[in-house]
Amino acid sequence: MAAPLSTGVGELVDARPDEEVRTGEPKAAHIVKSDGGDAVARVVEARIYGTPVEALCGTVFVPQRDPTKLAMCGICKDIYETYRAFNEGLPEQPDT
Repeated sequence: MAAPLSTGVGELVDARPDEEVRTGEPKAAHIVKSDGGDAVARVVEARIYGTPVEALCGTVFVPQRDPTKLAMCGICKDIYETYRAFNEGLPEQPDT
């Protein structure tokens, strides 16, 4: 259990993530939630700083592997295809 961190301004911040972060060898490549921003930039930043990201399927993980060498997560793919059906202009494949 991580101890709270002091921010130096009289307030404590809990450094523990709310979600369980998966570690180990990935079994599938996930599509990361973009929250309206650039998903590729979020993944690059997460790889550099080791921060977790959330996939469309709800999996929370720290990106560590080349996603082009893994099979696509079926749940993420289905969710992305549903988004495409309701949003014009989305590419057939998300950015990798």
